[in-house]
Amino acid sequence: MKKCKHCQLSFNENELITDEFGNKFCCNGCKEVFYLLNNEGYAEFYEKLGKNKLDPVSSLKKFTKENTENFYKNYVKKTDDGFNEIYIIIEGIHCAACVWLNEKVLFNHPGIIEASINASTHKAKIIWDESTTNLANIFNLINSIGYNAFAYDPKRSQKRMDAKRREYYSKLLVGIFVTMNIMWIAVALYSGYFSSISQANKDLLHFVEFILATPVIFYTGSVFFKGAKTSIKTRVPNMDLLVITGALTAYFYSVYVMLTRSGEVYFESAAMIITFVFGGKYLELLAQKKAVDRLDSFSNLLNSEVMVKNGDNFEAKDLNLVKKGDIILINSGDKVLVDGKVISGSGSFDYASLSGESLPLFKEKNLSVDSGAICLDGSLTYEASCDFKSSLLNKIITLLENASFKKSKIELLTTKISGYFSAIILSLSLVTFLCWMIFNSDLQKSILVAVSVLIVACPCALGLATPVATLVGLSTGLKNKIIFKEAAILESVAGCENIVFDKTGTLTKGEFEVINFTKFKEFDENLLLNLVKKSNHLVSKSVFKFINDKVKFNDLKFSEFSEIAAKGVKAKYQNFDLIGGNFKFLNECGIECKKSDLTNYFFAINGEVVAKFELEDMLKEDAKMLIENIKNLGLKPYILSGDNEKVVENVAKKLGINDYKADFSPLQKANFIKNLEKVIMVGDGINDANALSIATVGIAMGNGASISVEKSDVVLMDESLKSLYEMIVISKKTLKTIKENLAISFFYNAITIPLAVFGYIIPLIAAFSMSLSSLAVVLNSVKNLKD
Repeated sequence: MKKCKHCQLSFNENELITDEFGNKFCCNGCKEVFYLLNNEGYAEFYEKLGKNKLDPVSSLKKFTKENTENFYKNYVKKTDDGFNEIYIIIEGIHCAACVWLNEKVLFNHPGIIEASINASTHKAKIIWDESTTNLANIFNLINSIGYNAFAYDPKRSQKRMDAKRREYYSKLLVGIFVTMNIMWIAVALYSGYFSSISQANKDLLHFVEFILATPVIFYTGSVFFKGAKTSIKTRVPNMDLLVITGALTAYFYSVYVMLTRSGEVYFESAAMIITFVFGGKYLELLAQKKAVDRLDSFSNLLNSEVMVKNGDNFEAKDLNLVKKGDIILINSGDKVLVDGKVISGSGSFDYASLSGESLPLFKEKNLSVDSGAICLDGSLTYEASCDFKSSLLNKIITLLENASFKKSKIELLTTKISGYFSAIILSLSLVTFLCWMIFNSDLQKSILVAVSVLIVACPCALGLATPVATLVGLSTGLKNKIIFKEAAILESVAGCENIVFDKTGTLTKGEFEVINFTKFKEFDENLLLNLVKKSNHLVSKSVFKFINDKVKFNDLKFSEFSEIAAKGVKAKYQNFDLIGGNFKFLNECGIECKKSDLTNYFFAINGEVVAKFELEDMLKEDAKMLIENIKNLGLKPYILSGDNEKVVENVAKKLGINDYKADFSPLQKANFIKNLEKVIMVGDGINDANALSIATVGIAMGNGASISVEKSDVVLMDESLKSLYEMIVISKKTLKTIKENLAISFFYNAITIPLAVFGYIIPLIAAFSMSLSSLAVVLNSVKNLKD
């Protein structure tokens, strides 16, 4: 028998293909893959495989449809840098070596910018330059190394999850039913000790136990075999290896006893080990599915259709094919999937899933509708202001998809510890066996004690401690209209010690009211009206509203216009040099003016102040409570504002904030943040963009969800201070839960491992207690969903 050079399977020599170098292959597919990996410099893959085997590569499929325009529209997105991005599922991944190979091959392929694979879901994120390669080439590349790829589809993914749940359920039923019957037989055998059961009856009962235990080990326990195979291939011991080693040791020892009629069998222990641990896995699957379902609820909209006007009729059109300018029909019960503006009709819309707004919002002609809102009553048509890929809803879906690809530091650490821990336990089990044999000389007892050590010390609880808690944290956040862009941000928020607020629009309502208006000289108020209309600042908007109530607006074309963030605006119209802004800005422009204790806005024409506005911004009702609450959480609050000293001081005193800075430019805010450590920055996302990017965690609020999605590390869909507080609480609670889970795991091991080593725990109790510790970790995490 000779082995195939690629898949390592054994064949008769006359069945193999021999190349000019004497290498033997079972098929042309294996031959092609072997040459490809060696020519591309990936021979290291075979070293990682060691003596393990692969499935033969029977044929290499050629992908072509992936390059069609329709396929691109359905599955491919554009990144901010202009590259293409797609999420795919890679079939055939069994282990870390498979992930390593795929990422290595993809990343080294010309034109591929990024390739990252989630080892547990086999979902991959690929970004590439279309001018260098295309999607069909990428799919063919994956296929050429023996794997299959297809575009990620949320509905298909849901079917896979449901199929896995059904598979686990059937395996668990077999395990429970068979194990219960084995236990009854074990009871009969134990009672036989006292009633002198005959050897013939004993042999019969042993054989029946063997028949019943076998499907539990090899059917119910098949998932552990796959995990153990992965462990052996990658040379990284894991929980599955410990479980299957323990169960098989008890199983084959019992087979030996049955055949030689020496000692007692432990088929019930082997079956119970598999059933108890698998039962824990099934409960983990249900808990994870509950959290994932919530995270995937938005993604399920990707394959929807909308009613788009075509001539005089409305026809169903694929969501991904909708273009800017399309006329879309919305009826009662429909969900808005693309942003736009109403052109006819009216209706009430539920915005709860977007902003948490409990009351319906009425929409009619010329008002905008946001993707994600649900029409409660009425009927209307609206014009799409963008395609689906540019819509708010798709941006949210993208955030949720990206969140699972970056692990937190503590999760990476616990994963690493789990690997070392498993290796230590395997060694400890072997040493325990040898010590018991040396000092006790009882093979049966030595094997049972070693098996107990293997099972009781499985790092399942340790491995689950972080990922389950993190998944629940992300899901709980989404339930409260809070989206964390990355799972790692939960840990970052929890570790912050300072929180910095920009005043306007965050702690205050951002709805300035003009208290005093002073006109120093007559001027054309339409000049001021046009100037402030072009500005995005909240003060400018309030001045526009005040003037617009008094003067009819006539659109003017400025020859020059510029806006200086957090300061003001400059423009030129005919012979007029126009400047509008705060006291500091006008002084910098060489214009003298006198400020008051309120928020000031000055308007100057040709270097002379002609008008002054004094404005007041009211505090948000829950601002004071927020500051008290975050102080109780151990965070130190700051205010950084571009407003004048008196205004900022007044707000700080009302809120009980001792540290504040006034007349700060965006650059000064950024420098202040840079000098702080572990800081959350809360700003408007426009003037504070630089400070938000420098902060440990940046949160934009006050300018709508679309700005928040672009600029924030955490998106608060309702932009409320309550959500800001809940975001901090969820993060701290998640980190606390992770630490509790780790404590449960370490405490459990500290108690049970010594007991197992000294023979006080039998394999049956070991399996039960190990499953109990894993269940405790899952339940401790899931309780966050109910809080």
